[in-house]
Amino acid sequence: MAHVDMMDAAFAAQEVELQSFKRGGGIKLVAPAKVNLFLDIGEKRADGYHDAISIMHALMLHDVLWMRKATSEKDFKYIRQHRAHGGEAMSDCAVSGEATSGAASAETNASAPVIAKLSERAFEGIPPLEIEPERNIVWKAITRLAAVLVLENPTPLFVHLEKHIPSQAGLGGGSADAAAALLGAAALWGVPKDDPRIESVAQELGADVAFFLYGGCTCLRGVGDTFDHALEPMRAPIVLVKPDFGVSTAQSYAAFDEAPYPLPDETVAQALAATAACDVPLANNLAYASESLSPDLADIRSWLADQPGVQGALMSGSGSATFALCETFDQATAIATQAQKVGLWSRATLLGSYKAAIVPAR
Repeated sequence: MAHVDMMDAAFAAQEVELQSFKRGGGIKLVAPAKVNLFLDIGEKRADGYHDAISIMHALMLHDVLWMRKATSEKDFKYIRQHRAHGGEAMSDCAVSGEATSGAASAETNASAPVIAKLSERAFEGIPPLEIEPERNIVWKAITRLAAVLVLENPTPLFVHLEKHIPSQAGLGGGSADAAAALLGAAALWGVPKDDPRIESVAQELGADVAFFLYGGCTCLRGVGDTFDHALEPMRAPIVLVKPDFGVSTAQSYAAFDEAPYPLPDETVAQALAATAACDVPLANNLAYASESLSPDLADIRSWLADQPGVQGALMSGSGSATFALCETFDQATAIATQAQKVGLWSRATLLGSYKAAIVPAR
């Protein structure tokens, strides 16, 4: 019996599936990563949240989503079979949908799931299990949008997610995927992209989700969910380095509460006064909590800071990714290569005015 490489077979099957998006009127979306140039976590409030000032900047590194509506009899046959069997695989979600004379119709309960299938593919060393949180938030974003729009017949959607942004890294991959999914679902359902309900659902899902609708560089206050002001973005080279483990945001905040690390008032004032990303002081007082949980993270930051051409190194969010601003892209690439040689996930990319968006399909 011939040996079959199951991973190769799975990728081949997904390539066939991807072609169906291109042929079936599908749309392609990009979902960019982000870093926190500045993060100041304040005291814990009575509601359990923390006051926060966050300045986020979008990156060229991005995930890709392909989305299309269920249109053919084959699509609806799949849906009927899926419903009859209660779900065929972990990558599939339950769906409301029927086929009548080859045309789409759906149950009128718009809050019911409206994803016919959500598949995923891991790229660049991202373990398949890391995709699961992003798959869930994409599912939640689309189903919530359908409920808020109160669509009478929300046509079921097929979604294919290509992951390039690692999870539990502080890079916002799941939030970016959700923002892109909202834009894609709205476009496929004929809803204008400036419909305020799209942003409302994004804010409901999380502050990072709303950020990715606008991208660039933004200062957020409140609990990190309230827009304060936009800053002029940088277009600068950056290198990202992540170990083979993530950081639990909940554990990081718990460690922070045990040993708070307030930033100097003058540093906070400088960050709030900045009108351009290049003027923001690199600071993150949550990083000390994460690094106390995983000392290897402090070693990575120190190593990055010592590399030629690095202008500053900082953990993004609660980690576990650390980034370094570099003088040139060649320097960022060289650092990424060194990190990869010792088993770390690393990418050289660019800061810029990127956002979740529909792009030409090729």
